Amino acid sequence: MTDLSGMNRSGDLRAGEPVMLTDRKKRRYLIDLVDGGEFHSHSGVLPHDEMIGNPEGETYRSSRGMVFIAVRPTITDFILKMPRGAQVVYPKDVGPILIIADIFPGARVLESGLGSGALSTGLLRAGAEITGYEIRDDFEQGARDNVGRFLGQAALEQYQTQVRDVYEGIDETDLDRIVLDLPEPWQVVPHAEKALRRGGIFVAYSPSIIQVSQLHEAMEGSPFGMAETVEVLQRGWHVQGTAVRPDHRMVAHTGFLTHARLLAE
Repeated sequence: MTDLSGMNRSGDLRAGEPVMLTDRKKRRYLIDLVDGGEFHSHSGVLPHDEMIGNPEGETYRSSRGMVFIAVRPTITDFILKMPRGAQVVYPKDVGPILIIADIFPGARVLESGLGSGALSTGLLRAGAEITGYEIRDDFEQGARDNVGRFLGQAALEQYQTQVRDVYEGIDETDLDRIVLDLPEPWQVVPHAEKALRRGGIFVAYSPSIIQVSQLHEAMEGSPFGMAETVEVLQRGWHVQGTAVRPDHRMVAHTGFLTHARLLAE
């Protein structure tokens, strides 16, 4: 198994890796460093060669005098700025999913509803070995592109994806975890019973509480138990000296996280 935990995360900035540029107005730009490349914006031009070979955190001035700070993007930065063909699972939910699903290095995970690969990136970073089902070939390719861009091409060895419909069945058996971002996760419950190992964990991300209700109904009378649903709300704080207050805006509802375990029949 390839260790992805520290990939491209230390040393001087290198050609071929993503970098986050932040200007004085806190606008952020995600770029890939290329030998001889240039970053163009309304603030002027910044040659990539000025950044390649330098440590993170240095400041650079564009051709029009705008100052940028260059650092490697965190996984949060990347998810919020990466190309997307579908709505993503946001960072505030990715983290809790990793904990709720108890993802561990080497965990065999079936993920369906790959979207743009945000959740896949988090799962792989935590050490999962993913089999991914996605019904749209453009989403499947987009997810693979984003995973490879942030984690490196070696990550794709642990990311085996297929264009197929999980509602029609799951070929894999003895899975440790099943993680879904689908409109009708309850359709997967009968297949998940056969695909998960005993004690395995089933997790579904659902934007609507109606979806959650139907999922819980589907689990009643099944071997799944210990089912719970949570919602994660994220509120920032403004702190300036002794003047502190909650931010005027917060990241409230994005989705519900439902999880259950496969128990004895």
